[in-house]
Amino acid sequence: MNFTPTELGASIIFAIAVLHTFCTSYFEALAKTSPKHSGLWHLLGEVEIVFGFWAAILIIFMWLANDLSTAKDYANHRNFTEPLFVFAIMVVAGSKPVLNIASQILHGLSKMMQSVLHTKQAPTLYFLILSITPLLGSLITEPAAMTLAAFLLRDLVYRHKCSNALLYGTLGALFVNISIGGTLTNFAAPPVLMVASTWGWSSAFMFANFGLESCIAIFINAMAATLIFHRQLIEPEIKAAQSKMPVTTTFIHLLFLAGIVGFAHDPVIFMWLLLFFIGYTTAYPKHQSPLILREALLVGFFLAGLVVLGGLQGWWLQPILENMSPTAVFYGSLALTAITDNAALTYLGSLVSGTSPEFKLALVGGAVAGGGLTVIANAPNPAGIAILRAHFPNTAVSAGYLLLAALPPTLVTILVYRLM
Repeated sequence: MNFTPTELGASIIFAIAVLHTFCTSYFEALAKTSPKHSGLWHLLGEVEIVFGFWAAILIIFMWLANDLSTAKDYANHRNFTEPLFVFAIMVVAGSKPVLNIASQILHGLSKMMQSVLHTKQAPTLYFLILSITPLLGSLITEPAAMTLAAFLLRDLVYRHKCSNALLYGTLGALFVNISIGGTLTNFAAPPVLMVASTWGWSSAFMFANFGLESCIAIFINAMAATLIFHRQLIEPEIKAAQSKMPVTTTFIHLLFLAGIVGFAHDPVIFMWLLLFFIGYTTAYPKHQSPLILREALLVGFFLAGLVVLGGLQGWWLQPILENMSPTAVFYGSLALTAITDNAALTYLGSLVSGTSPEFKLALVGGAVAGGGLTVIANAPNPAGIAILRAHFPNTAVSAGYLLLAALPPTLVTILVYRLM
């Protein structure tokens, strides 16, 4: 296993950053007990800040260990398309007209299910948000599906006073279902997107190899969470009649959403569309709500930091993957996904030459199955955290509790993937 001192230092900094994500709740608590430096502790307690902060430390380290031009050259050659795309899609998908149409569709499905099954509205909506919205991610991309689901769950569940079990159980099921929900096409899930072109995987191929399994796992996870927590769910209030959202406004927002998804690989175009969208919402503010620019920027900062830190981890990741059987690759990639972004993991796997079809399927299967275990496991996870974090104790999501909550739906996914 050959490595340079810079790569070793980068891996040590990456390990510290991963450890930091498990300590954010401690820093938030420290901010309350040490008011003199509360600003610093609160900054270090923001999970979205972690990887951006340590990425800056890495660039400084490379500058001191080598020279400034080396550090600048490394940073300039990182691909920041994914962080930019997640930022753009979060802003548009989190806008009022898009959330309104998504909510209307789910409420319509909920009423149909209620009339057939004679169930209450809250559990039915809860089940649909955890099942239909992740599957929608195969069309509108996982970051957009995460944004929609997080906002809908915020209004249905998180705005009420919830038990820790409900807070984390819902989040764990959401993260796992979103991670596998984008596998029905070849462009929606980041770990699939990283290998689809290299390996020649089409949407038809993805649906044939992952579609049925992912759907079954998603519905089992959503049903299990609903059965466990249905007694804690509070029926949504009957809202007073509101002014109808104009069809043209909704259509224009959906057009922007489709445009950004369609040009997901072209940052110049989708960022132009985002700026145009911001201008449109400013010019026609009547049917708008404040755009989630802060939350989206934080998530983009998080993912950009992960891109910088992850670029020097190939020296230890790739040799591990090269020497594994397909079964070992599945469980190995699942475990490694918890400590590194699953898209980075599959990308490194795509660089290994001469791999079998079984190896490729196992690598991607393990990467998406483990995508809910930690905040950094799947690119859309920080988007969900950014939207829902304010409703957790001390406004911090415990990495340990999230891991425990995500284990049951992850085990269900493993069983479905391996047995089918």
